[in-house]
Amino acid sequence: MFLALRELRFARGRFTLMGAVISLIAVLVVLLSGLSSGLVNDGVSGLKSLSATAFAFDKGTIKDNAFSRSLVDGRQLQAWKDAPGIEHAEPMGVSIVNGTTSSGRQVDLTLFGVEPAGFLAPAIAEGHSLGAPDGIVVSSTLKAKGVTVGDVVALDRIGTKLTVAGFTRGQATFGHVDVAYLPIGTWRLLASNTAAAGAPTQAQVDAAGYPYSSVVALEAAPGRSPDYAALDAGAGTMTMTKAQAFNASPGYEAETLTLSMIQVFLYAICALVVGAFFTVWTIQRTQEIAVLRAMGASGGYLLRDGLAQGAILLLGFTAIGVAIGVGFGAMIPDAVPFALEAAPIALATALTVVLGLLGAAVAVLRITRVDPITALGGNR
Repeated sequence: MFLALRELRFARGRFTLMGAVISLIAVLVVLLSGLSSGLVNDGVSGLKSLSATAFAFDKGTIKDNAFSRSLVDGRQLQAWKDAPGIEHAEPMGVSIVNGTTSSGRQVDLTLFGVEPAGFLAPAIAEGHSLGAPDGIVVSSTLKAKGVTVGDVVALDRIGTKLTVAGFTRGQATFGHVDVAYLPIGTWRLLASNTAAAGAPTQAQVDAAGYPYSSVVALEAAPGRSPDYAALDAGAGTMTMTKAQAFNASPGYEAETLTLSMIQVFLYAICALVVGAFFTVWTIQRTQEIAVLRAMGASGGYLLRDGLAQGAILLLGFTAIGVAIGVGFGAMIPDAVPFALEAAPIALATALTVVLGLLGAAVAVLRITRVDPITALGGNR
């Protein structure tokens, strides 16, 4: 690494300029990674927190925004309860509503209708779990909006009043809207369009006679891999695993694909910029390289030296860029869906360094083709 270190000191201005570009790319990579993680959490954290392994939608439901389009009946639910390899099968209702709290604050809620004592019931961080027909457990992110335990949310247009019984552990959102868990019976009452103004009662829930739900939430038995395709044929449903069901959240697929495409282009730009820099740099020092070749330096030695130079540049300035990006990310306000998560940032950083080294490797390969006679002026 004698030549690499000597050149880094000698041409520190040019290398610093190149390093600044690498740092800026690293900052963008970190910010995009945080934005991608934040959008995922804001879009499907409510689904991610559920212990379900799959969801059965009504057969033929369009996959885009499928949770709002699907409607399954009691026969389909019973078919999944009797299905082999399924530990639990429970109805789940999903709908988005607008409401106003008792303090006059307007809120948007995604209602998750679940069995209060079922495997979909949320873990409680504060307050009480589901039980009363008018009780709801809401996402902890609503605390920042001034919602507290005991607040009453009146749903727009129908005037049904739901009381905040507790908060979930961590964020629970769906389609960028805070989730409110409520008993499946209450959800069916609201979905049947028979709910009256005021707090719903158990008598109203029982009288609704609405046997439908949005989906059937499934939990596979331990060590079992159910044949969902075969079971769908008998139940008249269309099953998605939990990961596949993320795309059924409003806007999820479009958002993630857009950000992924931007990240791919950013990685390609990093490789091209680093490769272009080292190509020009290698051309400029052709005479020096030829002298070393004439003195007996092997092509492998010069290649390793050039790659070491690229590695020092990439690792050092990428680390600086990541630190700056994390600092900027920590200052982003809560209103922006942004999350600094170690694993995505580490992966993005590693890809930036590896692809940059790949671009540098392609550029410095020309070192092995430098003819020693060039040092003696044989090219003139």
